[in-house]
Amino acid sequence: MSGPSRTISVGGFSLRPMPAPVLLIGHGGMLARAWRAVLERVNAEVVCPTLEQCDFTRPQTVRDVVNAREGGFGLVINCAAWTDVDGAEAKEDAAYDVNAEGPAVLAEACRHSGSLLVHYSTDYVFRGDASAPYSVDEPMAPVGAYGRTKAAGELALRDSGCRHLIIRTSWLYAPWGKNFVRTIAGLCKAKPSLKVVNDQRGRPTSAEHLAAASLALVQAGAGGGGAGAAEGGTWHITDGGECTWFDFAREINRVQGTACDVQPCTTAEFPRPARRPAYSVLDLSRTEAAIGPMPDWKANLADVMSRLEP
Repeated sequence: MSGPSRTISVGGFSLRPMPAPVLLIGHGGMLARAWRAVLERVNAEVVCPTLEQCDFTRPQTVRDVVNAREGGFGLVINCAAWTDVDGAEAKEDAAYDVNAEGPAVLAEACRHSGSLLVHYSTDYVFRGDASAPYSVDEPMAPVGAYGRTKAAGELALRDSGCRHLIIRTSWLYAPWGKNFVRTIAGLCKAKPSLKVVNDQRGRPTSAEHLAAASLALVQAGAGGGGAGAAEGGTWHITDGGECTWFDFAREINRVQGTACDVQPCTTAEFPRPARRPAYSVLDLSRTEAAIGPMPDWKANLADVMSRLEP
């Protein structure tokens, strides 16, 4: 009898080596960088095309990338997205091309190749006025352009017939890239005081945790009919716990040890083109039943802040 398969501990998850090649889309993005590090840890062969090689506004480039390898890719990970929430209000058609049309072409190509597609969505697909965490099967009701384009991308995947995981997340941050943690850390060093909204509640998400937990779901059989698979292939992954943006900023300031006076304010004090959800806490129960509890956001934040890039 052979012994148990070798596993590798990554982000608190026991992951198996990846025997099949992986296509990682979203060159240069914050989440794609986190995924690449996870895939390197599990000894995966990774193909990461540039934007020019896989351009969601040029459908044939997407098909060509998926079909470039003889025998296909076992796993395709889509980290490409239009994430400018305010910009989407003025350029909804352009956001739709990236968040819905491109993923639709990608899903079609994955259906023909037999690849499993991991695709990311957002808390913005919900209305944002709930009082309890949004379950994975809660009806989508986006109120802004960004949320509408991401909801359309979800529907395209479900209609495509490809094997897929739709993973919703929120408040993404990492030691690198443009994100709330790095922005607030810089402001707390530069300013004596700072106001941050205290009437929007959600769950922060470390990009590194998101990538590792996503692979744990894949290896648990999610989206492929195996143990732990959820109906529709839709999941939520965030850090554990919940907070407001003010709570988040105050903890960044505390961990960093800066003397900035972080004060709460209302959303109305800082009007933006796109409406922000007042409550966008995603329910994690299905994910935690499949792969275990999510680490608390304060623990993940402390780890990320110990490695912030300048």
